[in-house]
Amino acid sequence: MNGVALRMLLGDRAKYIGLIFGIAFSTMLMSNQVAIFSGLMLRTASQILDAREADIWVMDPRVEYVDEIEPMTDTQLERVRGVYGVDWAVPFYKGLTVAHARDGLLQQVILLGVDDATLAGVVPHLVLGAVENLKQPDAMIIDRAGFQHMWPGEPLALGKVVELNDHRAVIVGVSEASPPFTTFPVIYAKYSNAMNYIGRTRKQMSFVLVHARQGEDVHLLARRIASETGLKALTWRDFTWATISYYLKRTGIPVNFGITVALGFIVGAAVVGQTFYIFVLENLRQFGSLKAMGVANHTILRMVLLQAALVASTGYSIGIGLCAGFFEVTSRVSINLRAFELPWQVAVGTAVAVFVIIVIASLASIRRVMVVDPAIVFRG
Repeated sequence: MNGVALRMLLGDRAKYIGLIFGIAFSTMLMSNQVAIFSGLMLRTASQILDAREADIWVMDPRVEYVDEIEPMTDTQLERVRGVYGVDWAVPFYKGLTVAHARDGLLQQVILLGVDDATLAGVVPHLVLGAVENLKQPDAMIIDRAGFQHMWPGEPLALGKVVELNDHRAVIVGVSEASPPFTTFPVIYAKYSNAMNYIGRTRKQMSFVLVHARQGEDVHLLARRIASETGLKALTWRDFTWATISYYLKRTGIPVNFGITVALGFIVGAAVVGQTFYIFVLENLRQFGSLKAMGVANHTILRMVLLQAALVASTGYSIGIGLCAGFFEVTSRVSINLRAFELPWQVAVGTAVAVFVIIVIASLASIRRVMVVDPAIVFRG
């Protein structure tokens, strides 16, 4: 019976290809948009994800997400260090400034100031140089995309000099920092140097990065820090989700991507449903013949489901392959697109959506097959 079902499906090549194309198009559109949306949302929390040593981020209670900075005084750092369960706590600065290259280029950059002694908060993977180079005088580390943006066409190199607020800074490392939501270059400097670049004020510390003692529950420690200091303390996961949630609530990004994903689903269901239904109608005589020969309804049901499964699996495989190929090509075209990729969660979620589409497409068809009269074979 399986062979008969496959011959029926492959007998009309045009409709078979149409079914495959409908599923492949829906798969690519949905997975592509969801993957880009996921990549954009992760970009909003890129600095949190790169500071891998920090278990907890401490900030002013009014801060809602990582780009909303309310400076704190340096005395708050000592208060956090005094909380039981804290292994170490270091200052962290985040802000925007303007970098002047010697060739006259003016570029706004994201400036991150890390603890002078531990350098905690620097992304660990560097393309050139070493994190320890940041302890040199006037040293800074720039991300690879930022370097290529400021010196387009030039090979990565150390020793480039820029000016930050009339202060000299020398590139001693090129990092693989996660791409930020904005496309500004990401620069790391020692906390003391960062303060010189922006000009010292009474309140200048953006965050306190905390590492918990071994065996300490980070959620309990975060609540303890908040209770004893009056500051907001969130684990890095909670702060990441708080940042993502802010952009989900305050921007139109989810709506725009959601509309595209919904259109992909609707178009896929409509095209595949209509084509599959017509395919079954045109093969009612064959199904009637099988019934006349004594083939049970449940066997015919398995035949229809096998046809639907073959169409779904083939179309999904082609669509998800095209989507993965799209991200592979675009990541090579521009380094700013390297964060857009196809995670397995998106692939699985799209597979579930395709399954729903093919179920919807099969329901009406299955009903017509179940009630078909075997006498249709003998009619003119």
